[in-house]
Amino acid sequence: MTWETADLTALAGHYGEHGYVLVKGLLSREEAAAYRQCAHDALATLDDDENATWDSAAGIAAGTPTRLQHLHDVQFHAAAFSRLLTDERFTRVAAAVLGGPNVQLHHTKLFVKPPENGSPFPPHQDHPFFPHTHHRVGAAIFHLDDAPEEKGCVRIVPGSHRQGPLEHVEEGGHHLPDVPFDATVPLPAEAGDVLFFSYLTVHASGVNLSGEARTTWLVQFRDPADPPAIRAHDHSLGQGMMLAGVDPTGRRTG
Repeated sequence: MTWETADLTALAGHYGEHGYVLVKGLLSREEAAAYRQCAHDALATLDDDENATWDSAAGIAAGTPTRLQHLHDVQFHAAAFSRLLTDERFTRVAAAVLGGPNVQLHHTKLFVKPPENGSPFPPHQDHPFFPHTHHRVGAAIFHLDDAPEEKGCVRIVPGSHRQGPLEHVEEGGHHLPDVPFDATVPLPAEAGDVLFFSYLTVHASGVNLSGEARTTWLVQFRDPADPPAIRAHDHSLGQGMMLAGVDPTGRRTG
């Protein structure tokens, strides 16, 4: 579904039935390229070169151990991402899939899969990292460059959100050993596309075997009226920021 022709009711319906919706062209290719450059500039300022690969996903590509760069809260490194968080093109879809006008930030994370050996992610839900009471928590992956299957695009198990929370293996990073990678469906995307999915939707991604980095920005958001089931993943600097509407609870973090 393209942004220009998208019907918010249809987007929300697809999300509700399948656990995800890929919105084409929410950003222009030119905008995506500018955010990509900004993202890589922010990563270049870091002092360390941490490999964020999960132990459960560690592998070899092109004879080299796979690698993954990431950066929490990139909006505190570059103002462009602060503005994007409240861009109405994004917040209108986020509100539609949550089923209400209020959208609250949980956290953000920038991911860069380096060329030729960018790390995969095994099948998992996001729920175990920050469970909420009513499961009105979603994610948006902004594609800042093209993500065909050979670049390790996101993969989804459609409809898996209807199973509710699943039992994960925690060792080496939460993952679902009983869900084979081949059970996931690839969702190739182009620069400017944004993938919305429930934190209960089983998803994964492959190894980047291409000659170009794959750059994405993950925004986790929630209905502010959905309280956390446990206090977890509460270290984000921006957690509790209202992206659309109001917080009817007065709760600012957690």
